[in-house]
Amino acid sequence: MVKFLTKAHHIYMNLNFYKYQGTGNDFVMIDDRGEVFDHENLALVRQICHRKFGIGADGLILIRNHAEYDFEMIYFNADGSQSMCGNGARCAVAFSNFLGIFLGKTKFLAIDGSHEAIISNDEVELKMSNVDQLLPSGKDVFVDTGSPHHVRMVEDVQKYQVLDEGRLVRNHKSYAPAGTNVNFVQEISESQIFVRTYERGVENETLSCGTGVTAAALAFGKKEGHQIIKIETLGGQLSVRFIRNGDGSFDDIWLIGPAKQVFKGEYQINESPLES
Repeated sequence: MVKFLTKAHHIYMNLNFYKYQGTGNDFVMIDDRGEVFDHENLALVRQICHRKFGIGADGLILIRNHAEYDFEMIYFNADGSQSMCGNGARCAVAFSNFLGIFLGKTKFLAIDGSHEAIISNDEVELKMSNVDQLLPSGKDVFVDTGSPHHVRMVEDVQKYQVLDEGRLVRNHKSYAPAGTNVNFVQEISESQIFVRTYERGVENETLSCGTGVTAAALAFGKKEGHQIIKIETLGGQLSVRFIRNGDGSFDDIWLIGPAKQVFKGEYQINESPLES
């Protein structure tokens, strides 16, 4: 909901929002079923996501109506770019459930296509897109889980230079011009890993990345058939279950973890015609 106020030569727009987080990956959520938010105004998206001059978030999500689905999720990274976001999608499911758009189970549309999800209390199970293959990238692996991810196994992920190494890989010429997300993975046991992620679009390490831990789980799970991989992140625990097929493809991929409402508020957008 947007309220318009005027004062002198300025236009003040009061934007109602909610803040959600999924294992520390945080998002500004806007109920935009009335389609009043200018989704082409990327400067506004960046302003809202700015942690000093805005609300502060890893991304911004609009919830809109769709004729063929329960809702459509329009996702923006903090820099205004767009991609699929697993934790963001889980938070979008929780927010849409809070709004009464659906109960229990849902089917919705995201930038990479349709998704199914199940919610119980604060736990959201999100069905991800199928993955055809893992691609070698030097000694590492590349996998597209709706967003591009470079996956590297390391010995001690807690001490690893995630920012420096992540930035180098993210901007490597082999991924130009769009770049890639980068995940550093440590094996804890045969069914558990610890993942730290440098996120493209945020241009920093985030506490968690849903598409990233999914990519890491697929790269880590070597055996065929049904598997469940538990994932530790700096922001909390997630799990990924999937089927690895004999040809190296993956299907029935589910990302599972908490998605919680943190607070709600009203953000004042100040626009001056004299400055435009």
